[in-house]
Amino acid sequence: MTSQVSSPTEQADEPVLAEQRTPGGAKDVRRLDRVIIRFAGDSGDGMQLTGDRFTSETASFGNDLSTLPNFPAEIRAPAGTLPGVSSFQLHFADHDILTPGDAPNVLVAMNPAALKANIADLPRGAEIIVNTDEFTKRALQKVGYEASPLEDGSLDGYSLHPVPLTTLTVEALKEFELSRKEAERSKNMFALGLLSWMYHRPTEGTERFLRAKFAKKPDIAAANIAAFRAGWNFGETTEDFAVSYEVAPAATAFPPGLYRNISGNLALAYGLISASRQADLPLYLGSYPITPASDILHELSRHKNFGVRTFQAEDEIAGIGAALGAAFGGSLAVTTTSGPGVALKSETIGLAVSMELPLLVVDIQRGGPSTGLPTKTEQADLLQAMYGRNGEAPVPVVAPRTPADCFDAALEAARIALTYRTPVFLLSDGYLANGSEPWRVPDLEELPDLRTRFASGPNHTLADGTEVFWPYKRDPLTLARPWAVPGTPGLEHRIGGIEKQDGTGNISYDPANHDLMVRTRQAKIDGIEVPDLAVDDPDGARTLVLGWGSTYGPITAAVRRLRAAGVSIAQAHLRHLNPFPANLGAVLAGYDKVVVPEMNLGQLALLIRAKYLVDAHSYNQVNGMPFKAEQLATALKEAIDD
Repeated sequence: MTSQVSSPTEQADEPVLAEQRTPGGAKDVRRLDRVIIRFAGDSGDGMQLTGDRFTSETASFGNDLSTLPNFPAEIRAPAGTLPGVSSFQLHFADHDILTPGDAPNVLVAMNPAALKANIADLPRGAEIIVNTDEFTKRALQKVGYEASPLEDGSLDGYSLHPVPLTTLTVEALKEFELSRKEAERSKNMFALGLLSWMYHRPTEGTERFLRAKFAKKPDIAAANIAAFRAGWNFGETTEDFAVSYEVAPAATAFPPGLYRNISGNLALAYGLISASRQADLPLYLGSYPITPASDILHELSRHKNFGVRTFQAEDEIAGIGAALGAAFGGSLAVTTTSGPGVALKSETIGLAVSMELPLLVVDIQRGGPSTGLPTKTEQADLLQAMYGRNGEAPVPVVAPRTPADCFDAALEAARIALTYRTPVFLLSDGYLANGSEPWRVPDLEELPDLRTRFASGPNHTLADGTEVFWPYKRDPLTLARPWAVPGTPGLEHRIGGIEKQDGTGNISYDPANHDLMVRTRQAKIDGIEVPDLAVDDPDGARTLVLGWGSTYGPITAAVRRLRAAGVSIAQAHLRHLNPFPANLGAVLAGYDKVVVPEMNLGQLALLIRAKYLVDAHSYNQVNGMPFKAEQLATALKEAIDD
C-alpha cells in the first residue's frame, strides 16, 4: 500500500501513510508524514521528562517539531485525580509544522485519570496505550468511572493497547536491589522505550542522559536504562504491536545550519546573554521566582562566565528596584516576571520612564486575574503593559511569536532599550515559554551591533561659556538622553522620580515644563524605528487575519488549511505593539474585514479600533490553552462568509 505524502498544510489531524513494507517475517514498518503523541499521567509519573527525552531524540533525528507541556499548578496534586493530570504533547513531521497539533494520534495514559482527562481530544482510530496496572476499582471510582473503560466497549472506536507497564517494569528490574516503589518509578522509561521503538527514535542520547542525570546514583541510572531497553524490547517482541512507524527527517524544512531543540524561556535567556555581549555590557537580572518565568532566572544563573549577574530578590518590587539600579550603574538590566508581578513592578517601571534608563521587563504571561492559572497560558497583559502605570508613562512593547523567536525578540527589545533609553516590555507567554521547536544557532556576524556610548564629559555650554553636563539634553534623532555612569568625573547629576526640568534635570514643578516633558517622552516612543508590517497575501484577499505573540503558529496553520481548500485570506503578525509599525493603518485600510484572534477578550482589537477606527472583529479564547488550528480555520471561514 502506497500513497503520496501530503503537502505541509496541516490540513488534517491524521498522519498521511506514505509507505508500508514487510521484510521477511519482520513486523511491518509504515512511513508517516507526521505524528502527534501525548504522554499523560500523574504529576509524579515523569511525563514531562518522558516527553522531553522523546523530543530531544526527535530533534536529533532531524524532524521538525513543536511541543505543548501541560501540567497542574499544584506542586503535587492528589494522585489519581483529574486536577493532578500532567501531559506532554509532541507534534513531529518530515516537513515544516507550526503547532503542537490539535488532536493526538497516540495517547499514552498512565492511569484512569489521564485517560478520562484526554480522551475527548482523540479522533476515532487513534492509538491508546494504557497502563492496565493502574485501572483498579478504587482508581476508576476516584475519577467517576462506574465500570472500566477497557472492558465496557467505550473505547471500541480506538486502537487500544492494554499494557501492564508497572508489572513489566518491576519484572525487568528484579535483578536490581530496589524496592517495588523504587522500581515502579521507572515505568515512564519503559513507556519511553516502547514509544521509541514504535517510532524508530534514537536511543543513545537518552541512555547518555540517564547516566549523566544519575551519575551519583549509578544503580538508579542502570535501572532506568534497563527499563528503557525493556520497553524497546517489549515493542519488538509483543504481538500487540504489529506495526512500527517511521517519520523521515524534515530535510527541506530548514535552511542549512546548526540546529538544536530549544524552549522559549531558554531561547529568551540566550537572547539576553547575546544582547549583553553585543552591547559590551554586563547583564544584570533582578528577579523574584514566579511561574512560568522562573526558568529564565535558573538559566541565567548558570552563565557567570559571560558576565551575567543574577539576583533573586525577596519580592517583585525589590527585584525590579535592583535591576533599575543596575541600569543606572551601566548594566544591561533585566527583570523577569508574570502578570501578577508586573502589577507590583508598575511603580518602578514608571520611575524608569521618568529616569529614562534602559530596562527590559520580561513578562511571561499566564492566566489571571490575581494568581489565576499559574501553569496555563494567556495573552491578557497587553493593556497592562501599555497603560498599567500612573500618569503618562509610555513603554515600548515587543512580542515574540514562536519559542525560537524569543531569542530574536530579546535582541530587539535590548536594541530599543539601549538606543532610546527607555524601559521595554517583552511579552512572551506560558505556551511559548514551555513549548519547544528547532532553532538555528546564528553565526556571530548575524547578530546586531548593540554597543552604546556612555557620557564622558560636558555636553552643554552656558551663556557665560561654562561647559556643564546636562543629563536631559537629548539626541536630536532618538530623543534619548545621555547615559552617565555614576562616578564619572564631572558628570554628577540629580536623578529620581520627581519631574525634571528639560535639559538640566533639576526638579521642576512648572506646568509648561511638565507638559513639555510628558510630550517629549511620548514623542520618543512614537519615534522608535520599527520595521513595516509584512503581509502574506498571495492572491488579493479581502479578509485579513491579524495576530500577535504566540497565536502565530495556530493562525498560520489555519490560514494554510483555508488556502488549501481554495479560500482567499491574508495574514499579518505584529511583533511591535508599541509603537505600531508605521504602515499598519494603510494595511488595515486595504481590507474589507480584519479578524483578530487573541487569548484574551479582545485587547489588541480594542487598540486597533481606537487608533485606526477599523471595525476589527475579535475571536477570543481564555481557557488557558492555545488555539487549535482547526478551530481557528472554522472561525475564520465563518468570518469570511458572514
